[in-house]
Formats: sequence, structure tokens, C-alpha cells
Amino acid sequence: MPNASGTVVPGAEPWSADGDHVGILVLHGFTGSPASVRPWGQALSGEGWTVRVPRLPGHGTTWQEMNRTTWEDWYAEADRSFRELRETCSAVFVMGLSMGGSLTLRLAEQYGDAISGIVLVNPAVHSERPDRFLLPVLQLIVPSFPGISNDIAKPGQDEVAYTKIPLKAAHSLSKFWSLIKADIAKVTQPVLLFRSAEDHVVEPSNAAYILSHVSSTDVHEEVLPDSYHVATLDHDAEVIVRDSIAFVRRILT
Repeated sequence: MPNASGTVVPGAEPWSADGDHVGILVLHGFTGSPASVRPWGQALSGEGWTVRVPRLPGHGTTWQEMNRTTWEDWYAEADRSFRELRETCSAVFVMGLSMGGSLTLRLAEQYGDAISGIVLVNPAVHSERPDRFLLPVLQLIVPSFPGISNDIAKPGQDEVAYTKIPLKAAHSLSKFWSLIKADIAKVTQPVLLFRSAEDHVVEPSNAAYILSHVSSTDVHEEVLPDSYHVATLDHDAEVIVRDSIAFVRRILT
């Protein structure tokens, strides 16, 4: 579990691999860590591609530290990693789980054709939680709520996430979602979206909103029948790997 010193928890470290001219950025979710998407990134690197799996600021340490970060910090790290890949790769794809999908959408809005395609796994652009309207006030008086970690059907998996939701960070995330939704028509890249049939964190309306508001003409949705929210560690992880690899190969040809 996260420790009081704020040092990175074992398993939450960033991961990278250098390969050929194809770059892949893989982004983890809110309160999670690179552990949730590392196997996905490793499988992509097995194709000979250059892969970056960064640890977003405030993640993989303590939820208290995360409460001192904002969406601008998380996006800045995603942006830095993307630009690093862009400097050395002729084609760059961005992929993300949950809030990692949110960050992926924002990068797509900002960089246009510099991103060859995006892959989203249970992405979020809003929440239907009844307490969401109270976040502006709650985040001032309550530091955290019970967490949403390890929503995984497959036994024995651990995304190395917090057991609490830091409310100041959650309030910042809600502001980020509004920004993404305001510009979502700027997303024109090919899109592959995976959605779990049963997700206890992100509601199905998120995928529906994204698919109906992006301007992309090359759009494909896949429903994952046997996985919960952290599908990248769940029963359908091999489907995500297989079809995201096929997606990249198709776009490159």
C-alpha cells in the first residue's frame, strides 16, 4: 500500500521500451498506476514498437499527495511523454484506460494529425454519481471518499491503486472532463474503443457520448463481455492486446 513518505509504491513505477519508428503512449487511470496497463504496454513492445507507460503525478505514492495535484499536472506528464515519442518516431499512437482515456482524448484534441490513432478502454468524460454535484463543496471539507480500485473480475489481479478517492483531485478531474467535452469534435483520428459490459466505475453513457461526438470517421467499438473496469488486467486483456495491435497495423498500412 502507499506509504507515508510519498515514495513510489513497488509495482507503480513507470515502464518504457525502445523499439522502431512506431511510438505508443499508454496511460493509466485516476488513482491507479502503471501496473494497470504495464502488461498491455509490454505486449505492444513485443511488436518491436517504442512504448512509454508513464506514472502520472500524484499516483503510485499516497492519496494525500494526489490531493495536491490537478488535471494540469497529469496532462503535463502525458504531453511530455507524447512529445518525447514524437521526436523519435514517425508515427505515434495514444492509448488509455479510464482517465488515461480522458487524457488520450485531450491529446487527440490538441495534436490532430500528429497522432495516428487512439485506443480507449472504458474511458471517462463524466460521472453519474449522485454526489458529483457536491464535489465543489465536499472537496473543501472532506479529504477523501472510499475508493474505486481493483474493479477486476479476474482473481489475483492488482492495479496498485489507492483505496480512497482524493476529493480535491476528483474535483479537478471533473473540470478536466468539461474541457474535453467542449472540444471533443476536434477528435478526428481513428478510434478503437473497448467497453466492458459490466463496469462498476464508469457508466456506459461515457462511451456513448464519445462515439457520438467525435468527428472521426474511422470508429470501432468493442464490448468486453467478461471484464470489469480495469479490463487491461481482466479476462479480456488478451482481446485488448490482440485488437489494439491489429488496429495499429491497419493504420500503418
